[in-house]
Amino acid sequence: MSKPVTIECDLHVLRGPKGRHELGNGVVVSAAEFEPGRVPRVARLMALAIRFEHLVRTGQVASYSQLARLGRVSRARISQVMNLLLLAPDLQEQVLYLPRVLHGRDPVQMQYLQPIALEWDWRQQRRRWACLLRDLLRQEEESGKIDKNCLEVGARQR
Repeated sequence: MSKPVTIECDLHVLRGPKGRHELGNGVVVSAAEFEPGRVPRVARLMALAIRFEHLVRTGQVASYSQLARLGRVSRARISQVMNLLLLAPDLQEQVLYLPRVLHGRDPVQMQYLQPIALEWDWRQQRRRWACLLRDLLRQEEESGKIDKNCLEVGARQR
């Protein structure tokens, strides 16, 4: 006859969908380990544009119109998202690493980035980006409005 064996281990049971119990992987993650806030929408859209470009370049998706059909959005919306790739590479990086939003609306919105992205001169893009950031900081302090001069095509640095 064999001898009984006792195995001791931690068992992590999680609540799944509809109250079902699921076995966890043994790693308990506390809420304190997550960064507070949420990733800004334009940062998520920038990442999506990079991913979409990769899908089209590798041939996994035939065209942007196919992406629009798959995503159930208009071709115009795909164009708006893909226009973010027209930003200078350093600006793309800054958009990807915008600080998390703790509450309220995202300070940098897509409508502010579109006119900047349509500027072909990267130096001019950088000037307009700096102007936008400066106005956003001023807006936080004064609860004012964004200066539309920063967003107009051909805007000059102040």
